[in-house]
Amino acid sequence: MSLTFHWFLPTNGDSRNVVGGGHGTPATASGRDRPPTVAYLGQIARAAEDLGFVGALTPTGAWCEDAWLTTAMVSQHTERLKFLVAFRPGSVSPTLAAQMASTFQRQTGGRLLLNVVTGGESREQRAYGDFLDKDDRYRRTGEFLQIVRGLWEGKAVDLVGEHLQVEDAKLARVPDPVPEVYFGGSSPIAGEIAARHVDVYLTWGEPPAAVAEKIAWIRALAEKEGRSVRFGIRLHVITRDTGEQAWAEARRLLEGFDAETVRAVQAGLARSESEGQQRMLALHGGGSDGLEIYPNLWAGIGLVRGGAGTALVGSHDEVAERIAEYHRLGIDEFVLSGYPHLEEAYWFGEGVLPRLAAQGLWKHPFRDATAERTGAQVPFVERESATVTRIP
Repeated sequence: MSLTFHWFLPTNGDSRNVVGGGHGTPATASGRDRPPTVAYLGQIARAAEDLGFVGALTPTGAWCEDAWLTTAMVSQHTERLKFLVAFRPGSVSPTLAAQMASTFQRQTGGRLLLNVVTGGESREQRAYGDFLDKDDRYRRTGEFLQIVRGLWEGKAVDLVGEHLQVEDAKLARVPDPVPEVYFGGSSPIAGEIAARHVDVYLTWGEPPAAVAEKIAWIRALAEKEGRSVRFGIRLHVITRDTGEQAWAEARRLLEGFDAETVRAVQAGLARSESEGQQRMLALHGGGSDGLEIYPNLWAGIGLVRGGAGTALVGSHDEVAERIAEYHRLGIDEFVLSGYPHLEEAYWFGEGVLPRLAAQGLWKHPFRDATAERTGAQVPFVERESATVTRIP
């Protein structure tokens, strides 16, 4: 089975430095020197598509642009790239969401994936008019997905749930194909929802032993439901021709962190209700010492960014080795990002993907089948350094 790689659209702005934000943390003003225009995001999306990324994750929250609207616009600048649209069930009715997904599929040729984000921060949820507590939000997510799944199957749905109610709900046209549902969460109730409803369970980038425990946990819950679930991991990446170059870049990013910003971000994240966020914080403890928590796994990003806070750092060979290690645990999909997102897409796509292809772990998803049969030259080969499109 070929590994699947997704990239990231920085809809809160991009930079050669780490841009904060995420998981209830406002984006930091420093370093947002590339605004998230459709033109720039389209440039990233086209690069990701050409390099062989299957999709691109777009985040959700008050700290970034709306994911549905942005991806709808950016999709018109690409041909095959899928969009992993993050959205919160509490902010839109299930029938409307099912209809939006169906429309998106028809207008883009089936290029929608859905990342269901229950919402880990009550304070942020209340800003959107959602006053349920965390466990109730997850229960509502379960009801939401039950309704949406029924509608996508062409059924008329009636449900009187604990949090949601619909009567004679149906779609005039169902999506083709049905969008796959991605979902993450570390709490017990999150595991139950994942086992019953989702296609791909996503975890943030923890050391392999912790990831293996999560996979075993979700797999066992899914088996009890008579289902199987695929697994993905969300990571940043810093990959270079040599390990020394990659770690020098990590140090450069770290030197750009303002001490007061780090303290403020860490204080805010310490109040997070998210178990996944608390697991991220435990990896670095808020300090800059001992940030390499596993070979080539660096927790520095989490000092100034909520949510995914770890990065794979190393030479192309070392990063490929870590990816293969996670794959042996059961991870088949990798959702990656890097600063800046345009250049780092090329570093990874031209440096790591050819090595994984040589190991039989990956093949370009959009390569012309005729070229494969005739042995024509593949579009991406190893190079001494990454070729990038520079932004002034």
